[in-house]
Amino acid sequence: MSDSKTIAVPGLAPYPVRHWPAEGLIERLAIRLAGRTQALNPLRYRSGSLRRLVRRIRHREADLTNLSDPELHEMVRNLRRDIHMQERLSAGETVRCFALVSEVVHRKLGMRLYNVQLLAGLEMLRGRLVEVRTGEGKTLIAALPAVAVALSGFPVHVVTVNDYLARRDAEFLGPVFEFFGLSVGVVKGGMQPDERRRAYDCDVTYCTNKDLAFDHLRDRLVLGEEDNDIRLKSERFLKGSGAGRDTLLRGLHFAILDEVDSVLVDEARTPLILSREVRDSVDNADRQTALDFAGKLVSGDDFLLLKRERLAQLTRQGALRAEDELGELKGIWANAIAREELVTQALTALHFFQRNHHYLVTDDKIRIIDEYTGRIMEDRFWSAGLHQMIELKEGCEPTVPRGTVARMTYQRFFRRYCRMAGMSGTIDEVRRELWNVYRLPVRKIPTNRPPRVRTRAARVVLTDEEKWEKVAGRVAEFNATGAPVLIGTRSVEASRRASAALTSIGIAHVVLNAEQDAEEANIVAAAGECGAVTVATNMAGRGTDIKLGSGAVEAGGLHVIMTEYHDARRIDRQLAGRCGRQGDPGYFETWVSLDDTLMTLDGNRLLAALARRLLPVLGMWVGRLAFRHAQMQTENLHMRMRYDLLNADKAMGEKLAFAGRGE
Repeated sequence: MSDSKTIAVPGLAPYPVRHWPAEGLIERLAIRLAGRTQALNPLRYRSGSLRRLVRRIRHREADLTNLSDPELHEMVRNLRRDIHMQERLSAGETVRCFALVSEVVHRKLGMRLYNVQLLAGLEMLRGRLVEVRTGEGKTLIAALPAVAVALSGFPVHVVTVNDYLARRDAEFLGPVFEFFGLSVGVVKGGMQPDERRRAYDCDVTYCTNKDLAFDHLRDRLVLGEEDNDIRLKSERFLKGSGAGRDTLLRGLHFAILDEVDSVLVDEARTPLILSREVRDSVDNADRQTALDFAGKLVSGDDFLLLKRERLAQLTRQGALRAEDELGELKGIWANAIAREELVTQALTALHFFQRNHHYLVTDDKIRIIDEYTGRIMEDRFWSAGLHQMIELKEGCEPTVPRGTVARMTYQRFFRRYCRMAGMSGTIDEVRRELWNVYRLPVRKIPTNRPPRVRTRAARVVLTDEEKWEKVAGRVAEFNATGAPVLIGTRSVEASRRASAALTSIGIAHVVLNAEQDAEEANIVAAAGECGAVTVATNMAGRGTDIKLGSGAVEAGGLHVIMTEYHDARRIDRQLAGRCGRQGDPGYFETWVSLDDTLMTLDGNRLLAALARRLLPVLGMWVGRLAFRHAQMQTENLHMRMRYDLLNADKAMGEKLAFAGRGE
């Protein structure tokens, strides 16, 4: 961790962060070349040195099986002492540590780590990202580097995508960490600052990416934008020697990211904004006027919708119409720029944010849905008055507007960690971007057992009605054999349509979407039972294994039906990965229609119209090609958006540095 900056102030906890080095032209060219090499890496794993380490770990573990628990405790104390004396974790200490973890996991949890799990743990300890197929035990893999780093004296943050997974994993691995004398904390939404501080003071802290990033933003405000030791010394002198620290974290030492592509890629298109209630310059009556006026405008004549960028633009005709009908009103309406901005925001609220797709309305409150996981994002708000506009649109009582206090991108935040590692079942497609942005290489870990999943080529139909009819028919066929079925959808509305199609033919089923997120664990646990039919949004693709019940293996395993392509191939693979766990049999097929969301985006409409004409003549391959091209276009657009956000953040950092307030 030589690239970190540690503030050593007596009596105060250090707050180390990594400062990203400036890069010249030659460095950028070398990084791009290395990124291309990353993208061309073979899929098969070939690291002989790490395989030899795995064999050494197995030999060491065999010597531990006959030892008593007190003898193992003594070995743990010796290991901790040796690591601190050498001030580093050598290969020998790594072998001893991993062998102890494997043996303790077996004694406390009744499980034996596979060789591929040890391999993944070694790669993560080296600061790599690993692709580990769903069902291969990522929760146990995280324990290996977490224990090793925590025993070295560095705090470890294990970052997950939701509170449920953070709490579940911490409780599951609690006995293992306790055996090593390590404390475990969990940070959840709604916790008070003192509770959060105690959780971060533990050796290993489980938390979500959003909680962690916002807590660091709050620390940045406490540290005064630049976390220098003069600032900390001054605060300590003014508050007295007995005063506790005001920061929540102890710095950014070592992070282990679960579902790393969701955190570092999918959510990296939106900046992190810490806000607070502010005095509103626009009253709700004006917003309602804008909504009423926007509802009368004609698409194509008065305004244009750029669906890929999720932007609305008034045409010249629309601007003139706004001037004629609203220009005579007092206040904000007299200003042409402010008037058009407010009308544009109303158009955005009306046409780009749809109920049961982007948000739910419960208890007279707008609750935002995470488009990548399908889960509710508690205590999250749209900024710049958009949230209040949507509340008025849905007839809810408007909340108090919020203004920006601090801002940071996910790219900038996670690049500040001294060391970082991660794992996911689907990161191979974005290995080049992960290297270019975070300098993190990706390694694909082989499965413990050969996969036994059968995949059927995608079936493309013309309309949504035909798609749901076909899907219901396929479910009926599978259900008659007793096979469990999982139907994957993109939105709450789509899950309702799937449910209606199944109900119409008398198929009993359960629905898992943002409306039932509290029941997620129970629903997913039962999805592998013989004859079970489950309809789920993207949340079924993250974090929880679906284990097969009695008779399900003989029926061919879990049958997964994807009903809509997502914006990225990775998310499709997440859903496909729900079947075939640990060498179980499985089946995956796709049914899509040319009415799907992906084909209605601006750049894909012509392609969809052409495919609609040619599909009945030339067959399914035309539709598959059209969807593949549309998906590639969307992936490239989102990647450019992430790079643009990163470059804008860099430019802002350079301006602040010039003003004497650098990162």
